[in-house]
Amino acid sequence: MSPAALAAVFAALAGVVLVIGIGFAVAGAWLILPFAGLEIGLLAAAYLAYARHAADYERIELAAGRLTVEVAEGSGTRRLEMPARGASLSVEKERVLLRGAGEELEIGRHLDAQARARFAAELQKNLISGN
Repeated sequence: MSPAALAAVFAALAGVVLVIGIGFAVAGAWLILPFAGLEIGLLAAAYLAYARHAADYERIELAAGRLTVEVAEGSGTRRLEMPARGASLSVEKERVLLRGAGEELEIGRHLDAQARARFAAELQKNLISGN
């Protein structure tokens, strides 16, 4: 779902909550209105938490003997570039760690355990062959 569509859904939910709260306030149950405001605030916090990580990604490129890994999380982006032959991959419990150029980076965090294992095996095979 696009960010604009999510914003429209949030605005619609907030509008419905506000209309219901105002309706109860006009009917004499004015204490509903602060709780409606609290609900809108919590909806906004959930929307912002989701929006911050909606575009997270990991991009891994292995070409011409160079391994490039770009990881975007929240508002930050981290890029690691190294010779493919100097990279080592290790699987520790549920984590896939890429080591090289004096750095360590966890990759495959957005995959389930089975897909992460397949990904690690394929990347290891490609690192060895140098493709």
